[in-house]
Amino acid sequence: MKRIAPKIPRDKNDNYSPEIVKTRQSFVAAQTGVDLEHIPHTSIDAKTLPGNVENPIGAAQVPIGLAGPVLINGEHIQDSVYVPLATTEGTLVASYSRGMRLLSEAGGVRVTVLERYMQRAPVFHFDNAKQARDFGDWLIENFDGVKAAAESTTSVGKLSHIEQYGVSKMRYLRMNFTTGDAAGQNMSGKAAQAACRWIMDNYPHAQRYTLSGAIDTDKKHSHLNTLHSRGARIVAEATIPAALMKSIMHADTKSMYRARQVSTVGGLLAGTTNNGLHAANALAALFIATGQDAANVSESQAGITYVELLDNGDLYWSITLPSVIIATYGGGTGLATQRECLEMMGCYGSGKVGRLAEICGATVLAGEISLAAAVVAGDWVESHDSLGRNRP
Repeated sequence: MKRIAPKIPRDKNDNYSPEIVKTRQSFVAAQTGVDLEHIPHTSIDAKTLPGNVENPIGAAQVPIGLAGPVLINGEHIQDSVYVPLATTEGTLVASYSRGMRLLSEAGGVRVTVLERYMQRAPVFHFDNAKQARDFGDWLIENFDGVKAAAESTTSVGKLSHIEQYGVSKMRYLRMNFTTGDAAGQNMSGKAAQAACRWIMDNYPHAQRYTLSGAIDTDKKHSHLNTLHSRGARIVAEATIPAALMKSIMHADTKSMYRARQVSTVGGLLAGTTNNGLHAANALAALFIATGQDAANVSESQAGITYVELLDNGDLYWSITLPSVIIATYGGGTGLATQRECLEMMGCYGSGKVGRLAEICGATVLAGEISLAAAVVAGDWVESHDSLGRNRP
């Protein structure tokens, strides 16, 4: 008969006290035979962790490197910024710094945040397709009532618009909220529930609803997000003089442009969600450093790269990131280390999420160009040999 393992120690009155944390650390040693030497050593006060983690035993220490500076020409930043990147991948910080140098000497990165929404996607069920279609018409006519009900749950969130998709005898909705400086998943979920209850009380033929029909695609990519945006839709763009590309990156713009066409075709063959190179590297490192929900990288990494070789030989390069889910308030952003990283970039607190979005876009673009140039110039493997995991 298999032994039933003991439960993890908890204190129902205060599960974040130093005593209960130490008790769990001892419990780990007793159950696994591993004495925790490094995990307990953290500057994080466990009292600050409710709402971020359960049953804390310490912290994972991820090295943070400093990249930059990168000159950003945005609506929230017109200045150079140093960017903290939390990673264990050698060459990453060096590569991003190289791309940032190129972009800065080219006059900077222009970054535009086109829109920013968070979604919840309830489904209403009916006896037939005509009833579902009629409901959709009613919903348009009664949007103000739905909006008021949703916004009664939050002082920050606003219901912007509702997309509708008819399938069989169901009406799929995609409620789009603005959420201030918060990422807004929980905020929009609560608001959507209030809106659905108002609909059930006021629409004479409503039968039942499912709060999430999955087309909000939380924590996973979808083509719908690429088309309609989820989180911030960011465009980062720059024009790089041919001589500068050659002197810093050791690659000519014509070869860079040709390589982009090859990569785009390869991405099409593979069915990738990003025809660029490695947006996830920048976003994961930024997310970990700044207390974002790291799982949102699965959505945020999607991207569309568009490049033009200009008549004078210069190279226009842009990347559109349609679903970058970030926050400068709430969640893990207030934890000590993460707050410091946000403060380094002037991004902590209310009114700063646009600034962080611009930094995300600029950082991604820097990494895209740097890696592409390394491949074209033939020094990609060599850089990993000297700085990364391939070193002897």
